[in-house]
Amino acid sequence: MSNDHQPIQDGYDENQIQVLEDLEAVRKRPSMYVGSTDLRGLHHLVTEIVDNSIDEAMANVCDSIEVFIREDESVTVVDNGRGIPVGPHPKVGKSTLEVALTMLHAGGKFGGGGYKVSGGLHGVGLSVVNALSIWLEARVWRGDKEYVQRYERGIPVTGVEEVGPTEKCGTSISFKPDPEIFEDTIFSFDLMASRLRELAFLNKGINIFITDERQDGKSKSFCYKGGILSFVQHLNKNKGVLHEEPIYIYTEKDTTVIEIAMQYNDSYLENIFTYANNIPTNEGGSHLLGFKNALTRVINDYARKYGILKQGEPNLSGEDIREGLTAIISVKLMEPQFEGQTKTKLGNSEIRPMVENALSEGLETYLGENPSSARMIIEKCLVAARARDAARKARELTRRKSVLESTSLPGKLADCSEKDPKLCEIFIVEGDSAGGSAKQGRDRRFQAILPLRGKILNVEKARLDKILANNEIRSMITAFGAGIYEEFDMEKLRYDRIICMTDADVDGSHIRILMLTFFYRYMRPLIDYGHVYIAQPPLYKVEKGKVVYYAYSDQELEARLKEFGEGAEVQRYKGLGEMNPEQLWETTMNPQTRTLLKVTLDDAITADETFTVLMGDNVEPRREFIEKNAKLVINLDV
Repeated sequence: MSNDHQPIQDGYDENQIQVLEDLEAVRKRPSMYVGSTDLRGLHHLVTEIVDNSIDEAMANVCDSIEVFIREDESVTVVDNGRGIPVGPHPKVGKSTLEVALTMLHAGGKFGGGGYKVSGGLHGVGLSVVNALSIWLEARVWRGDKEYVQRYERGIPVTGVEEVGPTEKCGTSISFKPDPEIFEDTIFSFDLMASRLRELAFLNKGINIFITDERQDGKSKSFCYKGGILSFVQHLNKNKGVLHEEPIYIYTEKDTTVIEIAMQYNDSYLENIFTYANNIPTNEGGSHLLGFKNALTRVINDYARKYGILKQGEPNLSGEDIREGLTAIISVKLMEPQFEGQTKTKLGNSEIRPMVENALSEGLETYLGENPSSARMIIEKCLVAARARDAARKARELTRRKSVLESTSLPGKLADCSEKDPKLCEIFIVEGDSAGGSAKQGRDRRFQAILPLRGKILNVEKARLDKILANNEIRSMITAFGAGIYEEFDMEKLRYDRIICMTDADVDGSHIRILMLTFFYRYMRPLIDYGHVYIAQPPLYKVEKGKVVYYAYSDQELEARLKEFGEGAEVQRYKGLGEMNPEQLWETTMNPQTRTLLKVTLDDAITADETFTVLMGDNVEPRREFIEKNAKLVINLDV
């Protein structure tokens, strides 16, 4: 890592750290500050510290960030930025380092010229991580000197001590999350590496390293000279692209930077990721709106100008134009305003026309200079438009006129009597045999059953018109009641929990993956907001005398057989249909005794890559994935 001495630049010293409020609420309500106390919240601690280092990188005073997962499950983040100021704070009198570590909103992000653009949302990062850690140690290299201070659960146990001269500059933060706060304190290397890779793409040229010092001993390094252009190429690496080089647009106006990279592929889905100050804006916002408006207008204008769209033909819709498009939109601005259900929607109205103008100029230039690529893109849009018309007709067949009109529901659906969707759940069951057991074993008040016949269509390889012509998919859309794709409306969802219940074998796993691919591509909010679950049926029934026990893994079976001794009778369940209704209820459907796995998306980009690899046309990446992950399979029936 390059950590040589750099001069301290003007405009970043003790005067830029403003104190707005203190720390006392953080340990009482940690979820308000890190989102949750589960694995997502745990990893958010690392993100908060890394964001501070990224802010230094965006100020062009840092080019290297190192992250270490230590053997004791502590984490260290080191950068070669300017180092946190350590002198007395002008308003408080304490060391500025201590102010940053103990007071909320005491960062260089609240005016005063510390940073032009900042990735931190609230300037609470350091102090919150400090409050939620058993211990934290800050080490600063600044002004030819090294300083260190240690905390325990947010309370300083040493002063800011000068420990000697140094030629380095930068900051090192080490911390160990508090198990009194977090449900799990074991870090995931893959989850952390995925976010760091994303940050490396969004900040071209920065070197980011992650090292796992635990048993695995894994390490990765990320540096992308192409920035988001490399990001788009990475996302499209397992897809057939229509034009070799992505389209890249960069605009800088006053303190606002707009970057766009986009490339068309031969798939049927759009893949647009948006960011504001490096923060993923999963709900879109003003920058996405500006992008969509300009894209639709420019493509239609070009198609008209060159006679590809004939007189009297309707314009291409935005949906047609975005089919097969992979795009990254990254904006960096002084004061981002975040809105929406999860505070991940950009609200700054001034960004929309800026993005619109940037894309209009850049895309017009590209299409004019690359007529063969332009024609391929527009031909794809025209094919999409024809398919959209067929899809519209198919979609109308799946629409329900009213929740109360039970005649519009699929005939094979056994609905529940409860009318409040928040209290209802639906089991998607494979096959009529399992469906029969589930219908008899369920609690009819709040549990609905929808049996599927065979494997549903692989939506990764089909357009929407073909998807909507599939009977099993149509049954699911109609039963759920919320529509599909761009028309999906969460308010109309008829069940709070959608539970995939398939056999515990290879066929069952394949059917489950097909269902999850469909939900991810065409009903994404179901996963984003935690409505999709996977049932966990037992693999074995162990019986000795009047004692019956169900084992959900081979390890559990071995442990139970040792406990029972000889003479225990073991039944291996090959499918759900082998269980009678009472057994299915007791093991898999009863809320008091069952185990459900919630399907979550901590990393949409990794999920997208995985679905493309597993379900797409390219065979080689799928073979590599299977070879790499085969050792992780515990139960396999062939």
